Amino acid sequence: MSDATPTRPIVIIGKNAKTGVRVNKRLCELGIETRQVSRSAATYFDWEARSSWPTALKGARSAYVTYQPDLAVPNAEGDISAFVEVAKAQGVEHIVLLSGRGEEGAEKAERILIDSGLDWNIVRASWFAQNFSESFMAQGILEGELVLPAGGTPEPFIDTDDIAEVAVAALVDPSKRNRLYEVTGPELMTFQDCVDEISKQLGKEIKFTSVSIEAYLDILKSQNLPEDYQWLLNELFTVVFDGRNSNLTHGVEEATGRKPTKFADYVSKTIAAGYWD
Repeated sequence: MSDATPTRPIVIIGKNAKTGVRVNKRLCELGIETRQVSRSAATYFDWEARSSWPTALKGARSAYVTYQPDLAVPNAEGDISAFVEVAKAQGVEHIVLLSGRGEEGAEKAERILIDSGLDWNIVRASWFAQNFSESFMAQGILEGELVLPAGGTPEPFIDTDDIAEVAVAALVDPSKRNRLYEVTGPELMTFQDCVDEISKQLGKEIKFTSVSIEAYLDILKSQNLPEDYQWLLNELFTVVFDGRNSNLTHGVEEATGRKPTKFADYVSKTIAAGYWD
């Protein structure tokens, strides 16, 4: 039995986000009604405009929540606290929250949901493999050189298709509620390893260049990247990439019954989809 009825849809917050679009697609394939909300959707939702939240959530039973730009940022804790209260007032019963591994700020936001009295799930994810193809690292791959303030710390990069399958399992199966799923890929890889695999499969030379965090922030400033994204990337590369996440978990298998996707398989399907054309 699904966890939504024709009159009580599942709200997808972040309809254009890497996981949101995938979660929505899978729910629709299951015949479950969804309501996609964002600043560009028919139903408006903006994290910076709390007045938009009640209408977006009204009448929904569950919600899949991605916070922009990331749960680690200082504003997230207060926003999630306020969001939970609005969700309760609008009759939402269950929230699935996307979070990040090793982020102190994110864990504070998680705790607010866990203690809210609502049914909940946390999907705490390692770094997205799709950052190489659908986010800030894609341009470097296309141009033949990826420049990052990252050394040899390995990370278990996860395919966002796997994250979406975990989230959908949590949304539609009541027996999976009130659980934290920490999800990683099946192998530890450095950024150099990842670039080498992409280069091999694309059949073209791609260079990985490690720079200081100061030099990297100067690059971001020159590109006029918003300050909250600059703060976030500084936090990720100076704090989160200290080795704390250099281990594997079994969250994907616990939620879906299958192993997570290997990075090489992510690369091959991404090439087939034309992301690096």
